[in-house]
Amino acid sequence: MTRFRLTVEYDGRPFMGWQRQGHGPSVQQAIEEAVFGITGEQATLHAAGRTDAGVHALAMTAHVDVAKPITAFRLADGLNAKLRPHPVAILKAEEAADDFHARFSCIGRRYIYRIVNRRAPLALEAGRAWRVPVPLDAEAMQEAAQCLVGRHDFTTFRSAQCQSQSPVKTLDRLDVRREGEAILFEVAARSFLHHQVRSMVGCLELVGRGKWSAADLKAALEARDRNALGFNAPPDGLYFAAAIYPDEAPRPNSR
Repeated sequence: MTRFRLTVEYDGRPFMGWQRQGHGPSVQQAIEEAVFGITGEQATLHAAGRTDAGVHALAMTAHVDVAKPITAFRLADGLNAKLRPHPVAILKAEEAADDFHARFSCIGRRYIYRIVNRRAPLALEAGRAWRVPVPLDAEAMQEAAQCLVGRHDFTTFRSAQCQSQSPVKTLDRLDVRREGEAILFEVAARSFLHHQVRSMVGCLELVGRGKWSAADLKAALEARDRNALGFNAPPDGLYFAAAIYPDEAPRPNSR
């Protein structure tokens, strides 16, 4: 039995999310069926994160155990062939240690959220970004976002369906910047609550519009009440960007 680590890119629009479920297609199901098509094995795929319906991934890490003798190169090529026409691509496959686990070995996760701030509709990026037609103040959003960084009770930014045992999380990074028409959010933490990123982005959009101040955002956080949430951003602009593992974590500069 060989454990393979996969790096997966996907467009989340046709799927009900990453996780296999009974009421619609999932990314996990598509890849597991591709594994079966190559190996004849009913393998279970494990991932670093569980994205919701309509959420995308630039580099989701997953792992799968395969009994059939096969190289990582052949596995990646075979999976990509079997996955057509699903908008899913195996960017990389590599052999992993038996104790590697895509979810439980992960010590950090990064997401990117994209707003396209323009009046015209999206011809090329519909479903892959959130179009906001009114001007947004990215600098005000960046300043306000810093009150969310650190260890907090994020109940306000937590979905009612969240299964996490605690609403307390440590947000390592939440940076907002403008690049032309795009406003990009870069978010990093060890783990996130269900809908946490989308909820934070939705409230920051209110700051960008001038409807909320940084003080309003801080008050919403301190309320620890989902009813204090201003807005939950749509899934369109959310991308799982990277999973971080112990041997890949940045190290302090040594002198």
